[in-house]
Amino acid sequence: MPVQKRKEDLNILEKLYIPEIVKGMALTLKNMFRPNVTMQYPEVRFEPPSSYRGRPVLVQEKNGTERCVACGLCSRVCPALAIEVQASETELEKERYPQKFEINMLRCIFCGFCEEVCPEEAIVMSKDYELVFKNRKDAIFGKDKLLVQVDNLKDRLEFLRKFK
Repeated sequence: MPVQKRKEDLNILEKLYIPEIVKGMALTLKNMFRPNVTMQYPEVRFEPPSSYRGRPVLVQEKNGTERCVACGLCSRVCPALAIEVQASETELEKERYPQKFEINMLRCIFCGFCEEVCPEEAIVMSKDYELVFKNRKDAIFGKDKLLVQVDNLKDRLEFLRKFK
């Protein structure tokens, strides 16, 4: 950390702040001639990394069953109260499944808490970042809009396993 001078110890150039103004102008000129990083969005699409937290989705296995066991931890941990889960009994090897699983995307803040708390890796944050709604009812995503095949989420699941 540089030592600060007292006002009496400054020379005339330092009292007029000329060195600091020159440093600021040099920084501005250096950044003016850098290459642009602007993406032409509709034509050039952004490909997010595996750490990106887009809209939450439910993982669907290859045989068509969903991983969710309707424990309700995701709805309890959600700070925006955007998730609603209703459980029902099943005859398969797991005892329960979500009869109703809805996420209100207008309330969702994409924090990823639901993903972190899920013991089955059943809800993950996808790479989807384009969300458009014409009315409020379209923003409530049920299981029909939330279920995504496990093959499409492979890189996100690998990323999560690496840090757990």
